[in-house]
Amino acid sequence: MRLSIVWALIWAAAQAAALAVPVHDVGGLKIIEHPDPEKRQLLQNIVTWDNTSLFIRGERIMIFSGEFHPFRLPVPALWVDIFQKVKALGFNCVSYYLDWSLLEGKPGDFSAEGVLALQPFYDAATAAGVYLIARPGPYINAEASGGGFPGWLARLRGRLRTTDPDYIAATQNYVQNVASSIARAQITNGGPVILYQPENEYTGACCEVEFPNGQYMQGVIDQARSAGVVVPMISNDANAAGHNAPGTGVGQVDIYGHDNYPLGFDCSHPTVWPDAGLPTTYWQRHLNNSPSTPYSINEFQGGSFDPWGGPGFPKCEVLVNYEFVRVFYKNVLAAAAKIFNLYMIFGGTNWGNLGHPGGYTSYDYAAAISENRQVDRQKYSEIKLLANFVKVSPAYLTATPQEINTTAIFTDTSDLKVTSVATNGSIPTFYTVRHYNYSTLSSTSYRLLLPTSSGNLTIPQLGGSLTLSGRDSKIHAADYDLGGTNLLYTTAEILTWKVFGERTVLLVYGGEGEHHELAVTTSAAPSVIEGEAASVTTKQTGSTAIIAWDTSSTRLVVQVGQCEIYLLDKASAYDYWVPEVSDGESNSPFTTTESISTSIIVKAGYLVRQAYVQSSELHLTGDFNDTTTIEVIGVPESSKALYINGEPVQYSVNARGDWSTRITYQEPTITIPDLGSLAWKYADSLPEIQPGYDDSGWTSANLRYSNNTVRNLTTPTSLYSSDYGYHTGSLIYRGHFTAKDTTANFSINTQGGWAFGHSTWLDQSFLGSYAGVSTQNNTNATYTLSGLRVGAKHNITVLIDHMGMEESGTVGADKMKTPRGILDYALTGYDKSAVTWKLTGNLGGEDYVDRSRGPLNEGALYAERQGWHLPSPPSQSWESRSPMRPDGITEPGVGFFSTSFDLNVPTGWDVPMSFVFGNDTTPPVPYRAQLFVNGFQFGKYINHIGPQTRYPVPQGILNYYGTNWLALTLWAHESGGAGLSGFELVYDRPIATALRDIAFVGGQAYAPRPGAY
Repeated sequence: MRLSIVWALIWAAAQAAALAVPVHDVGGLKIIEHPDPEKRQLLQNIVTWDNTSLFIRGERIMIFSGEFHPFRLPVPALWVDIFQKVKALGFNCVSYYLDWSLLEGKPGDFSAEGVLALQPFYDAATAAGVYLIARPGPYINAEASGGGFPGWLARLRGRLRTTDPDYIAATQNYVQNVASSIARAQITNGGPVILYQPENEYTGACCEVEFPNGQYMQGVIDQARSAGVVVPMISNDANAAGHNAPGTGVGQVDIYGHDNYPLGFDCSHPTVWPDAGLPTTYWQRHLNNSPSTPYSINEFQGGSFDPWGGPGFPKCEVLVNYEFVRVFYKNVLAAAAKIFNLYMIFGGTNWGNLGHPGGYTSYDYAAAISENRQVDRQKYSEIKLLANFVKVSPAYLTATPQEINTTAIFTDTSDLKVTSVATNGSIPTFYTVRHYNYSTLSSTSYRLLLPTSSGNLTIPQLGGSLTLSGRDSKIHAADYDLGGTNLLYTTAEILTWKVFGERTVLLVYGGEGEHHELAVTTSAAPSVIEGEAASVTTKQTGSTAIIAWDTSSTRLVVQVGQCEIYLLDKASAYDYWVPEVSDGESNSPFTTTESISTSIIVKAGYLVRQAYVQSSELHLTGDFNDTTTIEVIGVPESSKALYINGEPVQYSVNARGDWSTRITYQEPTITIPDLGSLAWKYADSLPEIQPGYDDSGWTSANLRYSNNTVRNLTTPTSLYSSDYGYHTGSLIYRGHFTAKDTTANFSINTQGGWAFGHSTWLDQSFLGSYAGVSTQNNTNATYTLSGLRVGAKHNITVLIDHMGMEESGTVGADKMKTPRGILDYALTGYDKSAVTWKLTGNLGGEDYVDRSRGPLNEGALYAERQGWHLPSPPSQSWESRSPMRPDGITEPGVGFFSTSFDLNVPTGWDVPMSFVFGNDTTPPVPYRAQLFVNGFQFGKYINHIGPQTRYPVPQGILNYYGTNWLALTLWAHESGGAGLSGFELVYDRPIATALRDIAFVGGQAYAPRPGAY
C-alpha cells in the first residue's frame, strides 16, 4: 500500500472518530500529532511491541545488536564479513548510521553510489540474516565530521536541529532520498530494517532555543513517514531523560531508548574504574520514562574513541575489555533490557577525512571486532557467551527485575549484590551476582540462598563455596526449562542448550579452578561419560540429581537421563559456536524460534560463519588461524557428509553421534614489497609559493557577510572556508598586497580543528609554522615580513590543515558551524582591506571531481587538485626521490611522492595489512603526512602528536591480485624539511577464510582534470 494512502486512511479514521488531530506547520511541512496505537496498526503489523519486548511476526524477540557504519569500511564486498561475524556472536541485529556529509556534498546533489551505495548494505544484512536499526540522521554525531552534517550547512542562518525553515528545507532532499531507500529495505518489503531512529541524542540545548521542541521532532518523524517509512520509530536520548517518550505529546516516538557510556573515555588510565560507575537505577528510570515500551539501550559502551595525542586504542582495549563485558553487560541484562545495542561492534576507519577533529584516522574504538576485522579479542568471546545464553533463554523475554541490588538476601555475604529477574508469578528466575564494590580486584567466597520449585535451598548443597573473582559477575539460573527438563539451578553459567531428537545437550562454564554445582529435576542418576569420573561429585536426592565439580581446562560430560551436560572452563567455552542451520549457502536465516531450534553446536576455534544443509551434505563455513579440531554436536539427521568451506572432509563419529575432523593450518607464503626500495617519484606540491604562480582560477574571498551564527566577521570579507564551499582536507589562502614599507608585522588567527597546523610564506620566503597540539583548535601567530619592496606586489601564502567540522550535539550551539580557515589577520601599518584574499580547497569544492570516493577524500594540496594521488599519475618525468630519510624534502613545504607495487596474495586467505610509519627522532621534527592507497586517503599522520602510526587498509582498497598505487604528501613545518624515519607494509597472521570474491573497489584513475589549477 502506498504511504500516501496509509496516511489518508489514518486521517480518515481520525475524522470518522471525530478526533481533533492538531496540525502544525514546521518549516513548510504539515505535520500531525503522533497517531495513537490503533491508527499506527494501519502502517504495518509485522514489528510490534508491548511493555516487555519487541515482536516480529507475532514472536517475541530480544534485540541484541551491535553498531556498524558501512561508510567506515568502503568495501561493499566486506560488509557481509562483518555481518557474519556479528551473527556468529549470537546477535540478531545491527544498528547503523548513515553520513549525510558523504551523500549530499552539494545541496540538492544526493549521490549514493560505489562505496557509498546503500542497497548492497541491505543485501549483505539479508544474506547474513541480520536485522537492521536505521539511524540516518540528519544528525548522527558519531565522531564524524560535522556530526554527519555537510559543511554547506555552515552557511545557513537558521539554527540547526530546530524548526527554523531554512534548516528544515535543507534536510528535505537528503531525508527524502535516504528514507526512501530505507523504506524499500524495510521488513514489510522483505528487507532487514525493523526500526527507524528519526533523530539522534536530541537531549541537550542552549542559547535560548525551544527545547525539547515536539513540533521539531514530529517534523523529522513525518519526513521519514512521508518517504515511506512504516516501521516503528525509536529514540536515542543521550541520557535517560525521557525526551520524546511515548505519552509526552507531539513528537513522541513509538519506543523510547537512551544511551549510556558508564566508563567514559579515559584510556590514559585504563585500569581505573570510577567510583559509583556501575548504573543501578536503570529499571526505575525506565519505569519513570516509558513503562509502556520495552526497556531499550540503543547505544551502550562497546569501546572508546581516542583523541589526537591520546594513549592509543591498545589502552582503550584495556579500559573496555572482557571484564567490562562481564560486569556491565550483565548489569544491563539484570535491568531487563530487551533492545540492547553496543556502540561499536566494529569501528572501522575514518578514511578520506570523514572523521571529526577530535579523533584520528583509526576508528578501531577498541570494539569487539578490530579495525582490521579480526575477532581474536577476548571481549568478542565474552560477548558471544552472553548473547548465546540470552538467545536460548525465552523466559528472559518477559522477565523484569523483582529484587534489585539486594545484599544478604540471595547470598550469605553483604560483599555481594544480587538482582533477581523473572516474570511476575513464574518460577524461572535469573540471579545476577556482582560485587558491592563493583571495581574491586578482590575475590569473594559465597553461598547462594535461592527459592526454587523444590523449596528454599542453600547452594552448594554438597559442600564447598562459590567464588566471584574481582571485576566479574555471574548469572545464576533457577528452574530453567531445557525443553522439558527442569534445570533446578546452576551456579555455572549457561552458554547454550539444544534438543537433538531424544537428546538434550547443555553447555555450562565457569572460571578456571572455580567450584560449581547444578541440579536437575530427575530420578535418573548422573554418570560421567567423558573425562575423569573422580573429578565430579554426584548425588541423587529424591527427584533431584546434584552435580558438583571444580572447573578445569579438561572437558567433562555428565549424563543425566537424556540430558548431556558439558562442563567447561571459560577459555574452552570460547571455542564453541551455535550457528543457525539454513537450507542453502546464499542466505542465513533471521533469528526466530524455529531457526534457534534447528541450530547446531560446533567446537571450532577462531570463527564459524555459517551452517547449511545441501542435499545430504552438512556444510560449515569458517575461518582458521591455527590447526583446529572441529566437533559438530547435534548433526542433522539428513546429513551424511561434511564439507568445510566447500571442500569435503573425512570425519570420525563418537558414541553420541557427534562428528569430529581436523583442519590443518599451514601459513602461506606472503610476499609484500619493501617500501623503501620501491621506485618513488617526487613532485613539489606547493608551487603556490613560486614566482609567477597564477591563482586566477582560485576563489576570490569577496563575500562581505557570513551567515555563520557561531562567530561574527572581524575581517572586511569572509575568510571562512565553508562560505566558499571548501569543507575538508586542507585549505590554502593567498593574500595580495602592495608594500608601502620595507618591513611589517603580519598577525594571523587561524582555525582548523584540534591538532591542526599551518605554515606561512611571504612570496618564496618561509615565515614560520604553527605545528599544532592536540588540545588547541585555533592559534594566533605573528610573523615579521622583511625585504618588502616599496610599491611592489607581494603574496602571503597560508596553508592550513582542516581536521574536520565540529559536532553539534548541543541543540542551539551550532558548533558544526565553527569556522575553518583564517578568522582574523592584521598587517601593521595597513588597513585590513589592503590585503585581498583568494582561497582554495579540494578542486571544485562542493562540485567535487572524484565521484567514486565522495566529497571529503581530497584537500587543497596541488597534487590532490591535479589528481596525482589517483592510480596511474603522470609521474614518468618526475624526479626520483624517496619520502624516507635521507631523502624526503629539505625545506619547509609540501612534497608529493608516488610509487606502485604488485601483490599476489593466495586465494582463500584473509591477510590483514597495514602501513606503518616509523618515528625515531627525539624530539621529533614536526611534519604531517597523508597516505593515499589507490586514490583513497587512508591515513593522516602527525608525527609529533600521534598516537597513530599503524594504518590498516582492507582488501578491496588494496588490490590483492594486481597493481597498487601508493602516494604520500609530506608537509614539513620547519627549516630543514622532513623525511620519514621508516615506512613499511606489514601483515598480521594470515587467516584461512571462507570469504571469496572480495572485489577490488578501484574507482577513478588519473586523467587530466579540466580547470585544475
